[in-house]
Amino acid sequence: MAAYAALISVKHILDQLQLHPRPPISLHTQQAQSLARSISSLQNFLEDYSPRVGNNSDEADELECRIAEAAHAAEDVIEGHIIDRILAGSGSSSDGEEISCIEFYKNLESVIEDMDLIEKEVMQIKETRGNQGQLRRLSPTPAGIGRDVAMIGVDETLTKLIDILTSGKPDRQTISITGMGGIGKTTLARNIYENQIIEHHFDILAWVTISQEYTSEDILLELVLCVKSSKEMSMESLSEMSEDELGEILYKSLCGMRYLIMIDDLWEVEVWYRLQHFFPNGKNGNRIMITTRLANLALQLSGSYCHEMNFLDDNDSWNLLCEYVFGKETCPLELEHIGKEIARNCKGLPLFIVLIGGLLTTSEMTLEYWEDIAMDLISTVNLEATEHCLKILYTSYNQLPVHLKPCFLYMGVFPEDSVIVASELIKLWIAEGFLLPIEGKSLEEVAKEYLKELVDRNLILVHKWGSGGKIKSCQIHDLLRDLCLREADKQKFVGVVRQQNRNPNGRIIQWQCRILVHYLCKSTVKYICPLIDAFGYVSPTRSLIWEFSDLYYDTSLYQDLEGYFKLLSQSLKLRLLRVFKIFGRGLRNEYSLKEMKFAFFQDISKLLNLRYISYPQTWYSFSPSLCRLWNLQTLIARHTEAVAPPEIWKMPLLRHVEFYSISLPDPPIDGFVLERLQTLFTVTIWDFRKKVIKRMPNIKKLKICQGKLESWSVDYLNNLACLHKLESLEITSFEVANHLDFWSNLTLPRSLKKLTLCGTRLRWEDMPAKIGSLPHLQVLKLKHDSFVGSEWETVEGQFCKLKSLHIYGCDLVYWITESAHFPCLEHLQLEDLILKEIPLAIGEIPTLLSIKLVNCSTSAGVSATKIQEDQQENYGNDDLQDRRRKKCCFSIYRSRGCWIPS
Repeated sequence: MAAYAALISVKHILDQLQLHPRPPISLHTQQAQSLARSISSLQNFLEDYSPRVGNNSDEADELECRIAEAAHAAEDVIEGHIIDRILAGSGSSSDGEEISCIEFYKNLESVIEDMDLIEKEVMQIKETRGNQGQLRRLSPTPAGIGRDVAMIGVDETLTKLIDILTSGKPDRQTISITGMGGIGKTTLARNIYENQIIEHHFDILAWVTISQEYTSEDILLELVLCVKSSKEMSMESLSEMSEDELGEILYKSLCGMRYLIMIDDLWEVEVWYRLQHFFPNGKNGNRIMITTRLANLALQLSGSYCHEMNFLDDNDSWNLLCEYVFGKETCPLELEHIGKEIARNCKGLPLFIVLIGGLLTTSEMTLEYWEDIAMDLISTVNLEATEHCLKILYTSYNQLPVHLKPCFLYMGVFPEDSVIVASELIKLWIAEGFLLPIEGKSLEEVAKEYLKELVDRNLILVHKWGSGGKIKSCQIHDLLRDLCLREADKQKFVGVVRQQNRNPNGRIIQWQCRILVHYLCKSTVKYICPLIDAFGYVSPTRSLIWEFSDLYYDTSLYQDLEGYFKLLSQSLKLRLLRVFKIFGRGLRNEYSLKEMKFAFFQDISKLLNLRYISYPQTWYSFSPSLCRLWNLQTLIARHTEAVAPPEIWKMPLLRHVEFYSISLPDPPIDGFVLERLQTLFTVTIWDFRKKVIKRMPNIKKLKICQGKLESWSVDYLNNLACLHKLESLEITSFEVANHLDFWSNLTLPRSLKKLTLCGTRLRWEDMPAKIGSLPHLQVLKLKHDSFVGSEWETVEGQFCKLKSLHIYGCDLVYWITESAHFPCLEHLQLEDLILKEIPLAIGEIPTLLSIKLVNCSTSAGVSATKIQEDQQENYGNDDLQDRRRKKCCFSIYRSRGCWIPS
């Protein structure tokens, strides 16, 4: 929610001012303490607060809006004063621009008084709720849930789960079905529950759906009503009973009977812990089935079998749509092509397919109408049939802890169907100020936990796992993204400018905290440029995220854009901007890049409040005035070569610096230690003078790219070992003709978890001392000419934690090893090698999950086949077939003890 995010953001500002070695302003101690106290009080309140406005209302909760406005006012007053003081100190401020300290303290006191009034109201709400006690609300009856919805593509799953329920161990067993909202968990459970085999096998069947507001008494009451007839006990008498009394009745009713209990939509494992002792074991095949959106919850259930629901493929999506729209009839031939497109655009979510099917069933069966539906699927549903679908998905959002809601809503800023790099998402969350600080953890670690929790709740989908087992990239389903945008727009959290926007008043642009411009092209440029000029004195906008589109084809846009950027850089109308990110395919065009001469990039230092900058290739040096950005955390210009000025050492809040190439100067005497700097791309070994190393002691991720080598720089090479926090290191060397022994002096820090080498021309006999002995190394990538020599013989006691090994483009011919030499290896990838064979011992590594060969020798492929055959023989998998791919690519994967082809 926007209010909670705003409060946490103010808290970050206060912390930054307190921890900054040379803060641009100072706050009065009493005001700072009073503001911090109010923020903590309101923050605690929001953690338990339920908004008064329904999910589908177009208006946000009034109290939340007031809290958000008060927090934003505090941000504006503090950061506005910071900017004024910096400008005054540089002599850049104009007459009447600087706010006096007295006026600043007066404005801040007014904000604090507003927060105090809200806090008093909040205390009254707490007292009222405490006196009223917990409201008891029965969950909705399950009758008819999923009854009329077709089941497509799950026949095997249905049969398997029925078999598990009706056979197996006599002990009580728990079966869980997990997946995101709308993916068909309840429908699958209902089809199992009503199956004749199930009805005949069990003596008692009971179904309970967990409501968002529940008590244990409510759940037990509903179960008792399923088990006991109304003649035995009245509803009035049961509703007066305690949890233990209801539990005793349920336990006695189930004793000696073979029962199946269905618990639909479980949200908290605590519910299960409170209920499970009321379900007798009986040793006669009793079963409990649970549906949940929380993947990690299923793992906490003792004795549980977990089935994860997957999205439907294109064929099953089309079959489900056809069955819902046409029943036993066939789809008219003229509608088949567009119908398959509609089904494909539902992205495999059964709920969405059924929703669209209901819309098509009541519509004209004409090609023109169906094409209109396909043109903008999400907006069509929003206009005509969204209530049921969004109600289900909103449940997932409402059940989120309040600290996760801003992070989830922020997913709407990324374009539809985009693959989101997890590390970039984390940097943006930090810059926006969403993350609640946790003692002993960096903000990056907190953000990774938040991301993992959203994945566990099936709200974010993992697109790719990193080689070290971390989330490398992710995605969000279109329907959930639409939910994010609807809720974010309602709370003035994010505003989206699309080509079709035609709001002459510019409300979306002027009053949103974050502006997302999708597909920047002629129409959007001409639409938003006049609106920037129409801003008031200061816009509340804190973030601009732009996606370019037409620039790849239309370089005439640059004149319009240059004028727009001048408006941004030369005015104070967006002076509170924190995040500026530009991306898009249009910026890859070489001609376009040479024409780019935006004034914004040259005068970016005028936006003094920036925390995050990510922009495309430019042709200017790192501006010394950039150090005036007192709170800059992330600077990304991956296509830019730059020489950093000495002022970079006066930016103590820097966390991530990513350039195509950047040279570091000697630190000045009055410079700071960049204790928060974690990422640095891409430097040369000459940048690692001792005086430089001492100023960035906490670097975790580093890239080095080295051209010409000089013997005097060997001492700098040894300084790498002083980076005791370094976890990821990538070294690329381009010089191979001279100084071939230069990298033999390489000494690596023992903290490394990931290492990538290219062109270093080390010898295989150097491997044990330099790399194999690294105690925490999990990922090792040896690229072209990283090692030279035809033979590599490993030794025992090395690579104790190595999980992933990738060897590419080396002249390795003979590899001699034992399975014990790689005790934790999970993934092996070999590319462009003349390797004679893969050692058979590799197949004996108990942790190994995959072997992949790409463009390797035929004999290496034969040895891979031999490993595969040995596995088939050992595990009895006679049906296993190897698979050859393009470029002699071989892939073999092993799951649960047997090898299977990819």
